[in-house]
Amino acid sequence: MNIKIKESKDIKRDEVIALYNANQWSSADKPDELMNALKNSHTLVTAHDNGNLIGLANAISDGFLMVYYPHMLVLPEYQGQGIGHLIMKKMQEKYRGFHMQMLTADGKAIDFYEKVGFEKAGKTQSMWIYKGDEH
Repeated sequence: MNIKIKESKDIKRDEVIALYNANQWSSADKPDELMNALKNSHTLVTAHDNGNLIGLANAISDGFLMVYYPHMLVLPEYQGQGIGHLIMKKMQEKYRGFHMQMLTADGKAIDFYEKVGFEKAGKTQSMWIYKGDEH
């Protein structure tokens, strides 16, 4: 393996859609919107193995106080190898001093995010209007 983690919005549509499909994320069904969302994120961090996209995470932020991490995915065959940790480490380098870092996690993702320093937000309740089906 030759893993490279970097901040970059230079992503290939077919690789992005394959990554989202491999993780069964419904946003793959809206490729134009997905690509626009990723490319217009405050930050996009990608993971590549020998030039092939194997993971990514994006951030939406006001640039000063608050950051929200909506997506973090790694190809299933690369999961459990520390790639997600490297991606989040790169995000933490950029947003470490922010007043609030937020995300929504469920299932196995909860354990992962706890390992990288996130905790349940007090007595808050997640709420949404959501048009996907993977949750």
